[in-house]
Amino acid sequence: MQTVILVIHLLIALGLVGVILIQRSEGGALGMGGGGGAGGGGFMTGRAAADLLTRTTAILAAGFFITSMVLAILASQGRESTSILDQAPATQTTPTVPQEPAAPVGK
Repeated sequence: MQTVILVIHLLIALGLVGVILIQRSEGGALGMGGGGGAGGGGFMTGRAAADLLTRTTAILAAGFFITSMVLAILASQGRESTSILDQAPATQTTPTVPQEPAAPVGK
């Protein structure tokens, strides 16, 4: 189950990266997502492409967050919740007194 969700998560992440890279930037200089005018044909207008890419990005982002949360829940199952405050304090031992060095032989 966890492996299937992880594969879906990775595919969504790759799709999200691809869709984000296709979108036009604010200046319009870096984007490849079909512009108006002579380039790119008449398949979709610039506005329709932007709406589709924005909607696709939102759907993929929602899927990414959902799969992230499901993976986190699956990873936490079977683990015992522990707190350092719940542990008993360690018993204190009395410090030992260091021994004096042995007297040199022959003096």
